[in-house]
Amino acid sequence: MAELEYFINPHEEPSHDFSPWDENEVTLLAESKGELKMSIPQAIEKGVIRHATVGYFMAQTFDFLSKVGIDTQRIRFRQHEADEMAHYASDCWDAEIHGSYGWIECVGIAHRGCYDLESHEKATGKSLRARREFDQPQILEIDGWTTEGAKAGPAFRALAGAVKEAVEGLPANSTFPLAVTLSNGEKVTVEQEHVKRDQRTETVTGEWYIPHVVEPAFGIDRIIWHILDHAYDESGKDGEAYTTMHLSEHVAPVDYCIFPLFEKDGMGELAQRIHATMCSKPNVVSMYDASGSIGRRYARADEIGVPNCITVDHQSLEDNTVTIRDRDSGEQHRVAIDSL
Repeated sequence: MAELEYFINPHEEPSHDFSPWDENEVTLLAESKGELKMSIPQAIEKGVIRHATVGYFMAQTFDFLSKVGIDTQRIRFRQHEADEMAHYASDCWDAEIHGSYGWIECVGIAHRGCYDLESHEKATGKSLRARREFDQPQILEIDGWTTEGAKAGPAFRALAGAVKEAVEGLPANSTFPLAVTLSNGEKVTVEQEHVKRDQRTETVTGEWYIPHVVEPAFGIDRIIWHILDHAYDESGKDGEAYTTMHLSEHVAPVDYCIFPLFEKDGMGELAQRIHATMCSKPNVVSMYDASGSIGRRYARADEIGVPNCITVDHQSLEDNTVTIRDRDSGEQHRVAIDSL
């Protein structure tokens, strides 16, 4: 499982560019609305997706799954029903992928509110707040309570700071003695002598707030399994058994296979040089294969999902060109070796 914690300011409207997804319809199983087909921006505008940042990560997730080779016609987003959503969450969607075992949840995208950081604050006593500045200073009329340090300090000792925080959060019409609950859950009784009125005018330029979090969580093993499931093709070729793995070039473990048509007349040496050049490039994995017929080599490459095969033949020795064969279409075209 891989999780991302994306923190947001709940006081600001989220700003995301949804233009890349304006025309892309996705399948949504929305709470109480059934199956819908619409774009992510439309779903946000209609309130089906309740928060723009949740929608943004749904769109990014759809693109990611498509890029690594998941069939986009077998992706859907299912919204959690009210009785299955966590009590602190305001919206949650699962990206489900259809494979040999039906629809399987592979990604969860949840708006978890301030629950996570608020819980950490309570457990650790450490502030996990962010600061936001107001566009214009605000004049606040303070009418409440605070602690009388000379009395509250000796009375509450190590708890004095927590008591002061709790007292300052009380309404102005509070009367004492009063039992208050501190931030750590402990309860104390505050007497009249421990407090004093706090009435003043204050200019405030900003405030500290607890950020909210949107959490996309990816089931990596489930995604990898569906990549293989969607890529596997044993439909055959010319009436014979033939297996192809239609892996996306972004995840295929081998990028290129280099073949000499024959290992003679210098074709083998040239193919080896091209293979060595490919291997010297960053993030490129090349495989050299000269065993058996060229047809069997193509078949072995197709079985492990190699997107492109490069063949050195007699013409290569004359004009420094090679053929490149595309795995999925089977089409071949000649290119200059220098352009590889």
